[in-house]
Amino acid sequence: MTTGALQRAIRRARQRTAVERCGMCAGPVGPEHRHVWDEQDGELMCACPPCSLLFERESAGGDRYQLVPAHGRRLSGLSADELGVPVGLVFFVKQRDGRVLGHYPSPLGTTESEIDADAWRAVEARSPELAELQPRVEAFLVWTGRVRDGGQQWVVPVDDCFRLVALIRRHWTGMSGGSAVWREIPRFFDELGRRHGRPSGDD
Repeated sequence: MTTGALQRAIRRARQRTAVERCGMCAGPVGPEHRHVWDEQDGELMCACPPCSLLFERESAGGDRYQLVPAHGRRLSGLSADELGVPVGLVFFVKQRDGRVLGHYPSPLGTTESEIDADAWRAVEARSPELAELQPRVEAFLVWTGRVRDGGQQWVVPVDDCFRLVALIRRHWTGMSGGSAVWREIPRFFDELGRRHGRPSGDD
């Protein structure tokens, strides 16, 4: 009979030996890799370096595939209050038809709702970064959790938002989330700062 400890050790070993595969050519990809948005299936696919290079040109993927950007940037001097956000953590994604959907991370995934078009245009008019937001593959990420710095607003690759959702699902416990998830969310934003740099407009 296999003990619980042994079962956990076997499971960890399998996780370590599992190899992520490129969604285009099925070749192995490393821990740090790009993603491609599949418009037809509505999902992200891992992409190895050679396949990523194929999609660097804007028209390479046609109407179906779009390479997710590698870099994001923090915004400054921008408020999203008028977008009617009911919670302190949300990301907004433009659709190809011009609509904007707000996604609210939760332990069950995300809840989404369509943002009022006039409200979005008012916020967008004050921010060139939002006006240039790439549909489907970039997101406007807002977190109001740190009162001391006025919260944080980012334009990020959409796969960063999927990582945030996975983090919340993994660490959430009980009704309010538990202490672990509220430690992990600030760490996630600290990591964004290390990877994507200072706020736009800073010298």
